[in-house]
Amino acid sequence: MALFTFLIFTGFVAIYSTWKLRRDKLNSQDGYFLGGRSLTGIVIAGSLLLTNISTEHLVGMNGSAYRNGAIIIAWEVTSALALVIAALYFAPKYLKMGLTTIPEFLEQRFDGLTRTLVALLLIISFVATLLPIVLYTGALNIEAIFEISGLLSVTQKEGIWITILVVGSIGAVYAIFGGLKMVAYTDTINGFGLLVAGLLVPILALLSIGDNNLLDGIVKVFEHSPEKFNVVSKESGIGEGARTAILPFEVLFTGLMVNQIYFWTMHQSIIQRVLGAVNLKEAQKGLLFTGLLKILVPLVIVLPGLIGFYYFGESLYDNPDSVYPLLVKKVLPLWLTGFFVAVMMGAILSTFNSALNSAATVFSLGIYKRYINKTSTERKLVKIGKWTSALLAIFAIGIAPYVANAPEGLYQLLQQLNGIFFIPIASVIIAGFLFPKVSAFGAKTGLVFGLIFYVITYYVLQLNLHFVHIWGIEFVLNIAVMHLASALFPKSEKYIMKDAGILDLKPWKYAKPFSVGLITVTVILYLWLGNV
Repeated sequence: MALFTFLIFTGFVAIYSTWKLRRDKLNSQDGYFLGGRSLTGIVIAGSLLLTNISTEHLVGMNGSAYRNGAIIIAWEVTSALALVIAALYFAPKYLKMGLTTIPEFLEQRFDGLTRTLVALLLIISFVATLLPIVLYTGALNIEAIFEISGLLSVTQKEGIWITILVVGSIGAVYAIFGGLKMVAYTDTINGFGLLVAGLLVPILALLSIGDNNLLDGIVKVFEHSPEKFNVVSKESGIGEGARTAILPFEVLFTGLMVNQIYFWTMHQSIIQRVLGAVNLKEAQKGLLFTGLLKILVPLVIVLPGLIGFYYFGESLYDNPDSVYPLLVKKVLPLWLTGFFVAVMMGAILSTFNSALNSAATVFSLGIYKRYINKTSTERKLVKIGKWTSALLAIFAIGIAPYVANAPEGLYQLLQQLNGIFFIPIASVIIAGFLFPKVSAFGAKTGLVFGLIFYVITYYVLQLNLHFVHIWGIEFVLNIAVMHLASALFPKSEKYIMKDAGILDLKPWKYAKPFSVGLITVTVILYLWLGNV
């Protein structure tokens, strides 16, 4: 029955998405890389949600919540603030310029070499961090629920390897042959499926704990370990123990928001959905609807971890990433596990496909067309994009099994590695928009300085600072270094942003009131949870 429900839902998603694409032209640049610039608000929101929420969240964040409590919730709550900034400030500018990739803006604002450096860093970050961790956590979950190793009579390690290979191959096929629009449609169905299935896990668990009374269940879980529900961490981000701290409260005011602004307003795999919007109105709807959904997401990626502590106590402290799969097995009826694993597969595929599609877009347009074949046709660029996706998928599949046994959990490992790439790129893009005096030389200097600074301070010197604090320091120093370098080698002419005239730039009339409401709810929710 579990296998039947898995195949039914997975088959439905594949058939529906293929049917929706039956009349689309996928051999053009916009058609393949941007879904023909036809995405609506609901599709963008569903796709953004599932691109962001994958198994590294379900497994990693629930594992962290089980071990360290609800302090991890800050990653999600602050996302709503960044999405407001994306909707009101960045989206209008991106769509006005008619961008396909974020590095295109850097070429317009600075020069071609700055664009190329950022494009290479984006591709490396996809292959070295995001793709392998997504594949590994997905395989871990599927192995724990379906026991692939037992079915195939192999070791658990071999079962995880096989699952990584199968899931990675399926994801590559989606990304290679369907382009962004196929990814977006499958994301939308799987995204809302993930919310339903993800909410079922804590609801069924709490009903079981509370003898069919949801409120009694949450009271029992809370009374069992009230300290786990505290969202304000008392850890220190400076001094002894700072390096192993999960999320000290003070980092919310240093590097965390810089990271959130980068991820939700500049990260290619996220912003590519916005660039594919049919107009500014739908782009803003998609971003702000995502902000609303992100407020609900902790019920899926934090609460189950707290429930896991009620069930398992400290028995899984050495292996927190196994908590969520075990909880799913414990509370879901057998016939529902198939549907859940199908949605889980969709979550893995979504993030994997999105990263592959974005990396292919950045390589084809930013590197291949610029340096290898300047006269290549759109059909040729699409072909190169497909080959790029295939090669990157092979690399990611090969690396994935080696990210096991991260000491602080897989989600923490992902964030630590992201610091190498995210903050330098964020500082250059923000300087491009906000600081007109920063020159191309200054941008490149800041980019290189940021990369070296983070690697030396965190990995070589191993300073007793939380890595998010290092992000904040790095960002400020990057901006300072860029201004200093620009004073030595100033820019020759003033940059003027041009309207490409591709899309309707009329904003959504409810964008500002919706944004105010979203910020208000976010702040009140955080203050309330802090008091709890």
